[in-house]
Amino acid sequence: MMRRDELKQPLQRRGLIERLWQQRPSALVTAYAVMLVTYASSGAWLVHQKLPFAGEPIITTQIAAIETVQTAKPVVISQAANSKTASGDEVVQDVETASTDPVDAFMPEAPKQKITKLDSHVTIITNSRPVLIKAPVEAVSEKTEQGFLPRIASNGKKPSEVYAKPVGLNTIHSDTPKIVIILGGMGLNEKLTRKAIDDLPATVTFAFAPYGNNLQAQVDKARDGGHEVFLQLPLEPVGFPGTNPGPKTLLADADGATNLDALYWHMSRFAGYAGVVNYMGGKFLAAPNAVKSLLLELKHRGLAFIEDGSLPMSATDQVATSMGLSVRHATVQIDQNPDAASITAALEDLEKQASGGGIAIGTGSGLEITVQAVKDWAHDAESRGIEIIPATAAFKGRTG
Repeated sequence: MMRRDELKQPLQRRGLIERLWQQRPSALVTAYAVMLVTYASSGAWLVHQKLPFAGEPIITTQIAAIETVQTAKPVVISQAANSKTASGDEVVQDVETASTDPVDAFMPEAPKQKITKLDSHVTIITNSRPVLIKAPVEAVSEKTEQGFLPRIASNGKKPSEVYAKPVGLNTIHSDTPKIVIILGGMGLNEKLTRKAIDDLPATVTFAFAPYGNNLQAQVDKARDGGHEVFLQLPLEPVGFPGTNPGPKTLLADADGATNLDALYWHMSRFAGYAGVVNYMGGKFLAAPNAVKSLLLELKHRGLAFIEDGSLPMSATDQVATSMGLSVRHATVQIDQNPDAASITAALEDLEKQASGGGIAIGTGSGLEITVQAVKDWAHDAESRGIEIIPATAAFKGRTG
């Protein structure tokens, strides 16, 4: 039976609400619309957020009010006249340099800075690869016809200190095994050098050969990546010149002036190295007079010396002791057999030598297989309680 109100409606004609309901969008279209609105509103919200450190690892902590700030150069902070109240959003402070410490002699100028303090909270940006001081540093550099040579500063600071990668004494004197890895031949192949800089921990030390191209630029990249740098010095091997390290090799029987000229040429190839490590040198380092001349010059210029551990007989210790000079020796050439298994075994040998809190030194080359093996080993070394330290740190603790 037809309802009474239906008689008043034309055939096939529906009410307004029914017609609107019939024209409603599908569930899929509705879901897409809701998703687009959510994304748009979220994006608008993010754009208006103040996140100046987005993407950086940060630690937020509450500390006491800062009176002075230590930057690359000692500074004194004075509050600007237009600073807002203590409860305001921002306090702007002007940084003025001060020259009250001998460190000023070799530290770079500190630029004007703006320090923003929100109440008493400070945001600290952490960096696992701290950039080392830009080289050359004038106070520890001597300008010569051949280029810049390292020297001891007038305040007694040495290049081995200024260009070193800092390591805390708590690390040096801890009971954890500590290992120095020095990879030589850097700078000869720019692609492999860049890979080593990017892939290896910043505590691995690089020894740059003096024969590469764009050496200073490559050294700067390594130091910007936090890597300490040494100069790899070619010394006369047994069988020279059939076995030849390269041009201007220091020779065991050469006169002092000739070797000194060659040494200065190598030293002037780039700046920023904290010390010297030999490349070959079986004959040279077995000759006490030749070794004495070399070590005297390195001592005079404030450079560390590490012997790479490849030599069965060496006069280095005997000569260095008579001069009151401290030198260090590598005990393992990690890639003497350049395959992954042998390199890993050599690194494990270093771990045993460093057990009980000692320091063991291993040397190798910048071969791709060596870089990959060291990268893989270093990835798990920390979990086993192993500390990888830069080469200059070996002079501050006991070797294994």
